[in-house]
Amino acid sequence: MHAEEAGAVAGPGAVAGAATTVSGGDDESGPGVGISGSATRQATIYDVAEAAGVSHQTVSRFLRGFEGIRPQTKQRVVEALERLNYRPNLAARSLTTGQSHRLGALTHEISQVGPSKILQGASAAAREAGYLLDIVTLDVSDRRSIDEALELVMQHDLAGVLALASTDEMTEAFEGTDFRVPAYIAAEQDDARGGHPSHLTTVGLPSLIEHLASLGHRKFIHIAGPFTYSAARNRARAYEAAIAQQGLHSEGIVYGDWTASSGYEELGRRLPHLGATAVVAANDQMALGAMLALSESGISVPDDVSVTGIDDIPEAAYFSPPLTTLRVDFAAQGRTAVQELLGLINRTEPLRGPALPSELVPRRSTGRMRGPQS
Repeated sequence: MHAEEAGAVAGPGAVAGAATTVSGGDDESGPGVGISGSATRQATIYDVAEAAGVSHQTVSRFLRGFEGIRPQTKQRVVEALERLNYRPNLAARSLTTGQSHRLGALTHEISQVGPSKILQGASAAAREAGYLLDIVTLDVSDRRSIDEALELVMQHDLAGVLALASTDEMTEAFEGTDFRVPAYIAAEQDDARGGHPSHLTTVGLPSLIEHLASLGHRKFIHIAGPFTYSAARNRARAYEAAIAQQGLHSEGIVYGDWTASSGYEELGRRLPHLGATAVVAANDQMALGAMLALSESGISVPDDVSVTGIDDIPEAAYFSPPLTTLRVDFAAQGRTAVQELLGLINRTEPLRGPALPSELVPRRSTGRMRGPQS
């Protein structure tokens, strides 16, 4: 189990920064802490109390959310917390309140951009709420790995579990597990099974197809992700719907595994008979592989064939040529998932942000089609 950025947890009223220069005990260890230039450590509630001119009991009550503190006193405590960059001792706070301040996150493929960015957003949201995020990775293709990850999570004292499900098997395993603590399963629902369609499938992909059509393209091919991923199925259906709605022609769908090598191999098999002038890949990595396959066959991008991706990974702007894609805010997805989980833990409505949009990012991998298409 890996604690993500364990030392960066901020408590109520805290401002992240360097440790104050003090000496003495720990957060709840007792008085007798004096200011000293000889040692550096985190400020305690006694330092805060001295700076604010109040008792340490008052500071402790404020940190626990006690409402019966006079506004003037509360303001002095807040100012002292900020001035000293106070960070509460998480273990001490858990002992005091009897509540864990650790969240577990189950995920896979953190080497991939999407899951990695989701975890970054989730970790940041957890930190801001005063929680640590412990990450447990698993092999999405191995049911035993999923079961072992579930068992590991349930061995630890957690306030809640964030289960990031990508495949049908992961979703089924998570939904069938009694985590014994609040759990939020963050899984993209299959649009064909009553899921709420995302902005990406209802607006983003249609705008991408419209962009290509405006450049004169009429024949398309789609490189989809693995069929076991609801995200891949949703994107493929959205592609087909947009093609049909605009009266265009699809030469079919080939299935990759999200990697650049699969985009290279799957499109490469179609090149001898490729009639499409526009390739729509379900993610940027497969688009990268497709561009290499085209280039090695003497087919120019975008002069002969235009190529697009989805996600807008950081490297997309530096592909050769730079990739036209749909930008997806994965970090915001991670933040939203943690807010949902905290709502379950605290039995409150989550702080919902606006719907997560996708954005068309035109670059030089798409261009006007040359010559007529029949």
